[in-house]
Amino acid sequence: MKSTKITSVSVLVALSLVAGYLIHFPILPQAPFLLYDPGSVFLLIGSFKLGPKTGAIMCFITALLFALITGEGGPYGALMNFISTGTLVLVSSQIYVFHHTKKGAIWGMVLGTLAMTLVMIPANLIITPLYLALPQEAVAKMLIPAIIPFNLLKGVISSFLTFILYKRLYPLIIK
Repeated sequence: MKSTKITSVSVLVALSLVAGYLIHFPILPQAPFLLYDPGSVFLLIGSFKLGPKTGAIMCFITALLFALITGEGGPYGALMNFISTGTLVLVSSQIYVFHHTKKGAIWGMVLGTLAMTLVMIPANLIITPLYLALPQEAVAKMLIPAIIPFNLLKGVISSFLTFILYKRLYPLIIK
């Protein structure tokens, strides 16, 4: 990696960490334990500019550092964060690579949001029972009223913010 790319990755990961640490809130009243944070916006911006592989690396670093710095979620939280944000970022930026237009970015984020939502169904069924010490049946009952809507909203909000901020932020962050 060139030093400018390493610097860009570092800045974007730092912004993602700060955003996730300072801004997080529930978006569904039926699931106040599921918190949205805008950290994925900086990872999406970075992956659109630096590519899907770099985006996935940024997601991994961010998830690991967030768990180590805050202690929130522990290893299960870091894994879930990486799976969800990594899926959104990887799918969105991969589509943007092939269709490098505004329309391609929108389609990438729409499909990234759908992919993240679908991937998080089995991830929640497997990992959440370990993390929260709940039976798998209890987690399965939360899928339709809480987990699926949360992931859809998370993707839509992050995608909307990315769409609004991308052209404004990337020249400041990435030279």
